[in-house]
Amino acid sequence: MEIFIRDCLIVGCGLTGSVIARHLAEQGKRVEIWERRDHIGGNMYDYIDAHGFLVQKYGPHIFHTRNQELYDYIRRYEQWREYKLTCGAVWDGKYTPTPFNFTTVDAFYPEGEAKRLKEKLQKAFAGRETATVIEVLEHPDPDIRGYADYLFQKDYAPYTAKQWGVAPSEIDASVLKRVPLRFSYREGYFDDPYQVMPVHSFTDFFKNLLDHPSITVRLGVEALGRLAIQDRQIYLDGAAFQGKVVYTGALDELFGCVYGRLPYRSLRFEWKYAEKESLQPAPVVAYPQEAGYTRITEYKKLPVQEGEGTSYAVEYPLPYGGEEKQEPYYPVLTQESKEQFERYRALAQQVSNLVCCGRLGDFQYYNMDQALQRALEICAGLDAKGTK
Repeated sequence: MEIFIRDCLIVGCGLTGSVIARHLAEQGKRVEIWERRDHIGGNMYDYIDAHGFLVQKYGPHIFHTRNQELYDYIRRYEQWREYKLTCGAVWDGKYTPTPFNFTTVDAFYPEGEAKRLKEKLQKAFAGRETATVIEVLEHPDPDIRGYADYLFQKDYAPYTAKQWGVAPSEIDASVLKRVPLRFSYREGYFDDPYQVMPVHSFTDFFKNLLDHPSITVRLGVEALGRLAIQDRQIYLDGAAFQGKVVYTGALDELFGCVYGRLPYRSLRFEWKYAEKESLQPAPVVAYPQEAGYTRITEYKKLPVQEGEGTSYAVEYPLPYGGEEKQEPYYPVLTQESKEQFERYRALAQQVSNLVCCGRLGDFQYYNMDQALQRALEICAGLDAKGTK
């Protein structure tokens, strides 16, 4: 086995790890990245499939942010084009855009009732474009509350039950607040001023980000087979390591699950191809009433691509148990799991040259801009403390 001679080790080649690696390399550090998968880019990895379409192996991603500094950062490593994501949901045989808007009201209510409900919503939430479903569920007007309850029963509750494997009442409120209700006919999944997709690919973005003479990337390396923590000290291949280690994997697994497994949800994708020009009205559509799967992503529309037929992926959520080739995608945030994570974080904080971060290391669901912001904050912290 090769002797480790780098200054810094990064575990994980996703967005967080790659950004930190680039920063450290530009600070004159020799950086090595260990990635257990056979590719760079983490869950943002994309590739051209057998039908000539650019597809994303781990589910749909677009970069969106309100922060120009984050947008300027990604422009250093790839060209980007504007892309406004549209999403939808189907139940009772009808399609509606998501976030739910006045088109939703028109689709599922008789004309007269729809008109009165829209007027009530505009008056009750005057001056506001959106509200969370929780806010609307708590409104004193029975018609407004009834509308939110209808959406909750038809979409939020069944989708949440499939996606998270627990009752909606057990899920952290932040999850239910992710998709708001609109009080207009406006469509579009995000409201951020910067909404873009790469001109070439996310994988090209990562290639450029990691293209530095002081960065070495090693794929197919299972870090937990070579890295151990004993007596607040990091050991690599059995030898004490004094350099900085940035760990972006699951924190419970780093410490041998001594406090039990943190709960994650995983995904299984069924990849399909149809000889038709279009499969569904939007690139990403949720199917809350269907058995097993939650949504379908049609990659011919993400981004818009020319080609015969269409490639798409059907998404099946399932519990994560640490099995080989299974990925921990979404942390299940409950009061119990957050307390459990804090116990693991306390262990990590006892190791002075260890930094745990990223979606898994922080046990947080991050959008790409949030992950990038977190990575840049880590970089600033490393500069302040200095790295060995």
